Amino acid sequence: MRRRNLVLLLFISLLGLAACGGGNANKEESVTLILAAYTTPREAYREIIPLFQAQWREQTGQTVRFEESYQGSGTQSRAIVEGFEADVTALSLEADIIRIEEAGLITHDWRSKPYNGMVSTSVVAFAVRAGNPKGIYDWADLARPGIEVLTPNPRTSGGAMWNILALYGAAQRGFVAGVPANDDAAAQAFMQAVLKNVTVMDKAARESIINFEQGVGDVAITYENEVLVALQGGQNYELIIPRSSILIENPLAVVDRYVDKHGTRDVAEAFVAFLFTREAQEIFARHGLRSPDPDVLAATTAQYPPLEDLFTIAHFGGWAAATPAYFGEQGIYTLTISRVLGGG
Repeated sequence: MRRRNLVLLLFISLLGLAACGGGNANKEESVTLILAAYTTPREAYREIIPLFQAQWREQTGQTVRFEESYQGSGTQSRAIVEGFEADVTALSLEADIIRIEEAGLITHDWRSKPYNGMVSTSVVAFAVRAGNPKGIYDWADLARPGIEVLTPNPRTSGGAMWNILALYGAAQRGFVAGVPANDDAAAQAFMQAVLKNVTVMDKAARESIINFEQGVGDVAITYENEVLVALQGGQNYELIIPRSSILIENPLAVVDRYVDKHGTRDVAEAFVAFLFTREAQEIFARHGLRSPDPDVLAATTAQYPPLEDLFTIAHFGGWAAATPAYFGEQGIYTLTISRVLGGG
């Protein structure tokens, strides 16, 4: 009798483990998924999420409730490391995913997903006033005296880091008038001249463009898609794409530590997979983001024309090299902004 009771108890325990562990295999009536994203693609996610919810319910009978958080990429990344229990994170740049990975919260190979885990792309571009009254057409114009420039703060915004590397890379590559190619001293002097014209540094790319929409500044350095979305919404300003810019690549990952804690791995991985589908990629494209899917990109060339010179983070040796070299304590940007703020 005692042996029979022990077997029965073990069987009941195994049933409990099957119900509680291994993702969300119990398929309760509803499950909550926490999405932590950078600010720029908010509208795209809010169109995509209901489609995924409908698909998941049809496939499993389960309702997915989303809790969405949108902040600057760097701020979001640090929040996750410090205990914000996001199941899925979609950030502006690889370095912010790496921070979470190095904290031991992402343990799988997120780069094994399609397009090396990059769910969307864009380019650094400019927003200028209607009619372009200040005649801003390329990077060199941002350094002219009297031009008021907006760009977010690289300490909190991944978009700001892309902006800095875009302007510096364009100068290094010989696409800034008056700056010889491969002349690092001249490129640094150019960056300093642009930073002297920066009037506001917001925490995130979205906040920066909202500030511009409220009448601050002559030009905002921003994501191409921020301007395209604003124009679709009826804003009265213009998009300028410089001759040379950097390809912004936006990574996506399941946060292993938290999905296992919450029992949400199945639905989190399904959501990530859905974001790489043609249906989701076309939505990203409608909201101003260039798709890494070559078929979607080919179908949207009228909206997303090729640039004369489009370079990637590989120009700087990847984020592992670029982050300390430009944004570390002795980084090129860090020292340059210190001189600007110090009146140098």
